[in-house]
Amino acid sequence: MRTNGSDLELGRKKLDWARNHMPIHARLRELYAEKKPFQGLTVAVCSHLEAKTGVLIETLAAAGAHVVFTGSEPMSTQDDVVAALNEQPNITGYAKRGVSDEEFEALQLKALEHEPQLIIDDAAELTARMYAKRPELAEKVIGMCEQTTTGVHRLEAMQKQGILKFPAYAVNDTPMKHLFDNVHGTGESSIANFMVVTNLLIAGKRVVVAGFGYCGRGLARKLRSLGAKVIVTEVDPRKALQAHMEGFEVMSMEKAAPLGDFFLTATGNRDVIRKEHFERMKDGAVLANSGHFNVEISLKDLEELARSKREVRPGITEYTLVDGRRINVVAEGRLVNLTAPTSMGHPVEVMDQTFAMQFMAALHLLEHHKELKPGVYPVPDEVDRRVAEIKLETLGIEIDSLIESQKRYLEAWKYEDIKF
Repeated sequence: MRTNGSDLELGRKKLDWARNHMPIHARLRELYAEKKPFQGLTVAVCSHLEAKTGVLIETLAAAGAHVVFTGSEPMSTQDDVVAALNEQPNITGYAKRGVSDEEFEALQLKALEHEPQLIIDDAAELTARMYAKRPELAEKVIGMCEQTTTGVHRLEAMQKQGILKFPAYAVNDTPMKHLFDNVHGTGESSIANFMVVTNLLIAGKRVVVAGFGYCGRGLARKLRSLGAKVIVTEVDPRKALQAHMEGFEVMSMEKAAPLGDFFLTATGNRDVIRKEHFERMKDGAVLANSGHFNVEISLKDLEELARSKREVRPGITEYTLVDGRRINVVAEGRLVNLTAPTSMGHPVEVMDQTFAMQFMAALHLLEHHKELKPGVYPVPDEVDRRVAEIKLETLGIEIDSLIESQKRYLEAWKYEDIKF
């Protein structure tokens, strides 16, 4: 895929900046560049293709892999970064920003032609594509690692149907992923990019957050810290109760629709905001999505209700309804933190941790895949702890260790052992 010299140079600069702020990956390259544990393996990376993903790809290549990469979302690819990666040895990429759905599929299929043995996936995009179009390739895959809630759900569905033919690690469910990437990464990057794209004030606004999982929790907390009046909608009674106990207003989307100035979805499901909600919204409401796919806001319903639409600002589409009310949608309902014109994704330091988890999980899977039957597995706790240890080392932070009496106490069950 051709690019001009200025784009290539910009891609190099983006990768250099990310590298300089990803100390865990620097340590991983130190640890594994000589050992090359992935030597002779083709590893496929399917993700949002920007600089932080590029550093993961570089680290895998440094550890001996031939890395083939492709996008997990057509509007999140940064062509300059793709160009800068494709000039490097042992790295081959197939991705381009703004392609049609047909072109997007073709690019993923090109990546699959390399017959990867390991897959590092986002929303199980490449894995699902493989089973849909090239199922015979599943026999060559020794395992995959998945970093999103949506992807884990898809893999679990495949497992229930007996389709999954190899072990898969649910990287999304590790503490080092969901406690930082989902809460702080999604929270900060979604709000920051929403503010840049809209140039509107958060303080004093009523903001409706759909979903109170780890991502929604991060959004709600950070919005409140900026002065927003936050309303949470949920379908899970326990998460709704948790939001209530944290001091947020909790109600149905039907009741929240006429109250919200801004709406941010983070559910991982479809049709979260739909016709009956659009019909109740106030003039000028602004909607954005922090989930994976562009299905959480039903644009089909909105199109049917609108008499016209226009781009009112780069990355914002204004829909004018028959009664004159205007509803604004950011980034066509796609990921606000990655697909809006100025979006750069999660903060670099957060993705350093997430992609380190992907790397370490893939390494553990490579070493232990023969012991595992096909299915979805939690990442072993020692892998998660090791990434946390490396992160603390890079920060210069020391923590305590358990002394022998404490270890014995935690392992004891007899009364006399516990008391004395």
